[in-house]
Amino acid sequence: VQLQASGGGLVQAGGSLRLSCIISGTTSNINPIGWYRQVPGQERVPIASISIGGIPNYGYSVQGRFTISREGAENVVYLQMNSLKPEDTDVYYCNGIPPLVVVSDGTETAHWGQGTQVTVSS
Repeated sequence: VQLQASGGGLVQAGGSLRLSCIISGTTSNINPIGWYRQVPGQERVPIASISIGGIPNYGYSVQGRFTISREGAENVVYLQMNSLKPEDTDVYYCNGIPPLVVVSDGTETAHWGQGTQVTVSS
């Protein structure tokens, strides 16, 4: 399974970006799919998610500024980021909720893609 996030970049505060996510290599419709960011000293946390039925959920910090969308039941998800703030600067990842895992020698490990860097200048 491959998790490919793209669309990040450098933008000034108040600007916008649109992130794209394609999860390939699986015949399963992942439900839900979320966008995560890395919290310093903690595990990656989801900031927005969307179900197969298109029902979104948002974290408090992005509510009203970010919009998540999905191509039907496909594992293709977008994140429209508006009114960006310097504190939004981070690497953003997409994954299922909970994250997809790989099993090796009986041990489960969360499986992540490389993410996409979002940098917001003040």
